[in-house]
Amino acid sequence: MNGEKTARPPAIEDHGVIGDLRTVALVATDGTLDWLCFPHFDSPTVFAALLDADKGGHFRIQPEAQSGQPEVVHKQFYWPDTNVLVTRFYSENGVGELVDFMPLGTQESVRMVVRRIRVVRGEMTFRMECLPAFNYARDEHSVRMLDHGVSFLSPSLSLTLATKAKLETDGKRVTSRFTLREGQSMVFVLTEGAPQSCARQAMGHESAEGLFRDTVIYWRHWLSQCTYRGRWRETVYRSALALKLMTFEPSGAIVAAPTCSLPESPGGGRNWDYRFVWIRDAAFTVYALLRIGFSDEAGAFMRWLEQRIAELGDDEPLPLMFALDGSKVPQEEELSHLAGYRDSRPVRIGNEAAHNHLQLDIYGELMDGVYLYNKHGAPISYDFWSHLRRLMNWLCDNWRRKDESIWEVRSGRQHFVYSKMMCWVALDRAIRLASKRSFPSDLARWIHERDAMFEEIMDQGWCQERGTFVQYYGAKALDASVLLMPLVFFLSPVDPRMLSTVELIRKPPKQGGLTSDGLVFRYDSEASQDGLTGGEGTFNLCTFWLVEAMTRASVTRPDLLDEARLLFERMLGYASHLGLFAEQTGPAGEALGNFPQALTHLSLISAAYNLDRALGAGD
Repeated sequence: MNGEKTARPPAIEDHGVIGDLRTVALVATDGTLDWLCFPHFDSPTVFAALLDADKGGHFRIQPEAQSGQPEVVHKQFYWPDTNVLVTRFYSENGVGELVDFMPLGTQESVRMVVRRIRVVRGEMTFRMECLPAFNYARDEHSVRMLDHGVSFLSPSLSLTLATKAKLETDGKRVTSRFTLREGQSMVFVLTEGAPQSCARQAMGHESAEGLFRDTVIYWRHWLSQCTYRGRWRETVYRSALALKLMTFEPSGAIVAAPTCSLPESPGGGRNWDYRFVWIRDAAFTVYALLRIGFSDEAGAFMRWLEQRIAELGDDEPLPLMFALDGSKVPQEEELSHLAGYRDSRPVRIGNEAAHNHLQLDIYGELMDGVYLYNKHGAPISYDFWSHLRRLMNWLCDNWRRKDESIWEVRSGRQHFVYSKMMCWVALDRAIRLASKRSFPSDLARWIHERDAMFEEIMDQGWCQERGTFVQYYGAKALDASVLLMPLVFFLSPVDPRMLSTVELIRKPPKQGGLTSDGLVFRYDSEASQDGLTGGEGTFNLCTFWLVEAMTRASVTRPDLLDEARLLFERMLGYASHLGLFAEQTGPAGEALGNFPQALTHLSLISAAYNLDRALGAGD
């Protein structure tokens, strides 16, 4: 890349996200689009400067630096109630506004990224640079200059950049320098394919404005279905919009996050690919969306899930994750040619290692989601039930096995308390569903096994010495996942054992707990020996679980309600400037892990819903 070193990529949290329900793009506050997989979430990257500023590829639109003048100030926000992103540039010479979106709700059948830059005050000169790096920067490409645009041609994919701006190329990248005065704009449209001319695709302000308005109308219409009217409404709306961006509209599948290999610890090796469909994450997402009125998304995922379950053999366990098309997740692969986000190696794509885990908890998340959909969405079919019944019978035969559980440890299987609890949830919801719908089932066996699970957890998952539920049988280490016990109605939120567990988790790590200034670690990575090197940040999901556990316990402990509200508000202070969260929060308050993270946003919605209800009509 001309041998020049570029600045390190912007922080994870310094990004906005746009999408078209098939993929997303990340745009930094400085106007750099530095993440795009195309055409789908799990496709190879076209732009991945977020993982390697030199080799990854980028699409940058920025004001030209002026010698001797102050740096340009950047601000970023979403057009209200949409996923249309606005990045503003403030300088002594004027104010520029970059609007980024991927059109939805239009008559256009072509997939595209639209970037419109205009000057709203004064006069500004901009520079545009588009340098794709196809197939995770592994494929070479050529450039073909066209009328009003340029095509980038690679063995696996071709893209075209259409614009009325004058373009120059060095054979790999395309650049443009242009000056705009107040009221003037320039539009850049990135589309798939390699036409002979871009004259039709090159848009002026009016054409781009039409796509912009259609897209705004689409997002506002979708959000209007939201039934949540409580406190923190804008925060809940933003989380719902983020979750919608992670749905794959053609099938109803829901990805865990739209990025890969963003580190759980800076410079560390806990870097995973989350661009796939975890049964657990997607089922939790269905629950969150149902809670606030989005039944269509829940129904689409249930149909996708039913098809996956129907394809299983009679004695085949449920895989914990799938590719978007329902196939097996690709084999895990390390991309040694990429430096990683701020030198966090290795860069990983695929996730077959996790795919091959045994995680018994997914049956609980699955059945809880199905139960809630049957109750709040639409009644499930007999054929779907017959497949679920087969899974429950398999679970009765296998729940006593050790597994890797929710955190996907790589240190060997254990009898994880969370997994046993979620096995209990699976049979409990199956029993309720069978009774409510009068479905045929082996109820006597299911009830017997469910009760055996409960007794075993209370006996072997409880540490009398510490007065807490532990990570796995025989351990003394804490695990924040047990906070879900009252949330799934395994235990009363005011059961003495539950209250004792919550109080211990709330203590700082130096005192044996998991909470640091209100933020919760999922477990003590040193005491738990999870088989991975390096540390990690606090887990955002677990913090919202603690908020909800404290909220539910406030029925007899009113003091916990004010503390839960304070904890929730404090956690919201760690959101990005756009209200988005990654998987974890680092020691300096930075975002860590893949971004944005479905688990974080769905747990935020659930915590807000229950906390608002507990607080009642007044403040």
